[in-house]
Amino acid sequence: MGRRNFLKKGLLGTGMFAATAALGNILKNEIEELEPLAVLGFNSIPNTASKSKDNSVFHPASSRGLVNHGWLISHHTFSFANYFNPERMHFGVLRVLNDDQVAAGKGFGIHPHDNMEIISIPLQGDLKHEDSMGNTSIIKEGDIQVMSAGTGIMHSEYNKNQDREVQFLQIWVYPNKRNVSPRYDSITLDKTKRKNRFQQILSPNPEDEGVWIHQEAWFHLGQFDDQMQVNYTIRKPGNGVYIFLIKGSARIEDQIIEARDGLGIWDITDLTMEVTSPETEILVLDVPMTLA
Repeated sequence: MGRRNFLKKGLLGTGMFAATAALGNILKNEIEELEPLAVLGFNSIPNTASKSKDNSVFHPASSRGLVNHGWLISHHTFSFANYFNPERMHFGVLRVLNDDQVAAGKGFGIHPHDNMEIISIPLQGDLKHEDSMGNTSIIKEGDIQVMSAGTGIMHSEYNKNQDREVQFLQIWVYPNKRNVSPRYDSITLDKTKRKNRFQQILSPNPEDEGVWIHQEAWFHLGQFDDQMQVNYTIRKPGNGVYIFLIKGSARIEDQIIEARDGLGIWDITDLTMEVTSPETEILVLDVPMTLA
């Protein structure tokens, strides 16, 4: 797939719209055009910055796409906006994992999305959300925000702070249902529940712990002491896990991963992580490897 077609189909066909001067003109392409997802979550040309085994792929932090708009510094684990790498299109239904830093008082103006589950996890500072459904909220470290874009939603996200940047993770997941009614939710998590264990922060079940989305996916966050050994069991047969190290270091499946590295693993039922530095924070994204 060429770069031009990628910008129209590979990105915008997922329900993403570029709607600010910094991101380009509004384009749209329907999600029906998407072909079945490759099981591995990467394809085509080799990338020497990625290391893949039979059932895993390692993405060092330094290999991510980087954009700097002055007010926004964003690292892209997967192809997004002007960063295009055919080997980094998605990991199963995980389409976007952006590590964003937004300058004081700046942010993303009103723009549209459809047919995508969009999750925001603040790491530092306060993020102000407004949308076309009338929701206005401020989320901060310890919160999680979710939008099911469904038939269409307009929203903006701004750094509410005038004296410091806001840092947050922006995650997009392909939904398992199209054209649902748009919805928004945000909750404050009890961070004590993730000390030396994984806390569930997202699932497919509205009655379960954390927020929920239209997909058979589970997200967990954990904060661990040095030398901890942690086990994780895959929540659904056939799912893979994408592990993003927010800070610290760990050994997972014989791979050392450090801050902002990513490791995707599939064809397993469980795995063991050995923490190798104090105050290590790990995000586990347990996702289907194919789009039903």
